[in-house]
Amino acid sequence: IRTEVTAMRELVEIMAKALVDNPDQLEVSEIAGSDTLVIELKAAKEDMGKIIGKKGHNAQAMRTILNAASRKLNKRVVLEIIDQ
Repeated sequence: IRTEVTAMRELVEIMAKALVDNPDQLEVSEIAGSDTLVIELKAAKEDMGKIIGKKGHNAQAMRTILNAASRKLNKRVVLEIIDQ
């Protein structure tokens, strides 16, 4: 299950890198619980708008993709976008 958790983190990282201007400043970490996985995403201040998108559409799309991918894990995956 550890590799699947890492795969979820990498999925978020790939999606976020495609959106931002400063991919080297992205930080993605995971906190695994018994039935919930929290993935924290931190980006440069100037990239936060790109990650979130208009009316939160980009963030919601990333959460939808994560939700679909997490079905295989039988875990709930939560994407936290952290403002630095």
